Amino acid sequence: MTVDARAAARRPIHWAVGGALVVATALVPSAESAAAEQKSEVALRYTCPFPSGPEEVDVLVSAVLPTSARTGEEIRPAQVAVEVTLPPTALARFADLDAATLSAVARLTVRNSVGDKSADASWQDLTAPPAELPTPGEGEGEGEGQDPGALTLTATGDVPTVTFGSPGRATLAPDGLDLALTSLTEAGEPTTPPGLDVACTPASGQEPELAAIAIRGDQDPTAPAPRPGESEPAPDPAPTRPAEGLPPTAREKIDALTEKRREALEDDPGSCPIEIPPEWVMTTAETYAAGYANAAKLDGAAALGPAFMKVVLNKRYINDSCASTVDVSSEVNFDYGGKRQLPPTKATFLSYGFMPTTATMTLEQVGPPAAIHTHTVTNTPTYPEETTVTAQLVMRLSDVEVNGVPLDVGPDCRTERPFEQVLKGYGQSYPPAGYLVAYGGTLTGYAHIPPFEGCGATEDLDPIFTSAISSPGKKADNYTKMTQAPLCVATNPEGPDCPPRKPKPER
Repeated sequence: MTVDARAAARRPIHWAVGGALVVATALVPSAESAAAEQKSEVALRYTCPFPSGPEEVDVLVSAVLPTSARTGEEIRPAQVAVEVTLPPTALARFADLDAATLSAVARLTVRNSVGDKSADASWQDLTAPPAELPTPGEGEGEGEGQDPGALTLTATGDVPTVTFGSPGRATLAPDGLDLALTSLTEAGEPTTPPGLDVACTPASGQEPELAAIAIRGDQDPTAPAPRPGESEPAPDPAPTRPAEGLPPTAREKIDALTEKRREALEDDPGSCPIEIPPEWVMTTAETYAAGYANAAKLDGAAALGPAFMKVVLNKRYINDSCASTVDVSSEVNFDYGGKRQLPPTKATFLSYGFMPTTATMTLEQVGPPAAIHTHTVTNTPTYPEETTVTAQLVMRLSDVEVNGVPLDVGPDCRTERPFEQVLKGYGQSYPPAGYLVAYGGTLTGYAHIPPFEGCGATEDLDPIFTSAISSPGKKADNYTKMTQAPLCVATNPEGPDCPPRKPKPER
């Protein structure tokens, strides 16, 4: 069995941040959607730690799902709702804050299983609008058996798709529930404190199954989901998942699937891909990146950053359902004091292996914004991604000292032309691992440093810096490793990644 989702880290990820997290499922219909649908719901009890102590909370989870699907077919839960009924004792804390309304953002972990294989999906950013807090001693009177003074919040939203790779009876079962509660006064102002985060666990002894879906092979006819205890097809062997971190085989997997994409388009040209208009998905974000760049000839490394970056996500978004790929193009500009550059950095090297040389190096961004291209494969359980960042840079040198003696290089000592810095990152969406545009991570690559010009106030020092720093174009000459922090997305300015953080660089 393969399942394309795993519990994400606790930060919320908005559908607009790119990669292949949720955008495709939110905007592009599935290629195969003729199966009958079922409205499924399950009532559960959770234990939630409130300031008043552990509280028993009633939760009703509902969604519309197909009754059957084929292996490898994307299943998109629709009309998802999580109704949370908070007892009066849990609400007492908000009454003490003079709160008038209470809203919530919910994240529900859902276990997707077929046979003896399972994986966890994160149904996150489910939002419940503000609801009026009941007056103590008065009940809503709407829910049968509901405690007087209780409050029900209904959180809804889009959730990730799930794909099963083996035939059999697949199930979706709610598990852990996180609530971010926000309280406002009658004047609409945040209370002090403004909210409360609660991590709830399901009570034991419950049957948490939300829905069952019959998963059939490509040659199997449509059939209802077998009930527990009934015979079901033997599951296929689970495909190999890329390891967490930076999977060593990620690039080979993506290259192989890219070839399948080409073959699919040759067989049925014009049927896909689907390009989504940028205005539907484009958004802005900010982050920092820091790292090191090797200067091979100087046998040393210069620190880079932390560099502030302004990102425009989803300038181009192409979903290729024929080949099960998503390609997203974004762009980024560095910003330091209003200039398109990285912060100046001072580095000391041994020139020619024996002469200590100190210089301030500034990398200026020139030409168009740096391009970010993410290629994601969506028919594997982990959603492997390859991201390429390409920037045009000019290197400037200043404040040079050789063996402690200042060397006047003039005001315009720089590479004679821009050079291309290409960085690549590999990761997967489920569970999040390696480099992802939204979460950040490590990017690595190489650069060829051109000859220098304009160096020297009273004498021509171009040949010296060209000889000491510039590379002949061999790939292994100048290795760069950058660590990007998670994105602070403009659509979620109050999120846990805002304001953007400065990452710790890795050597």
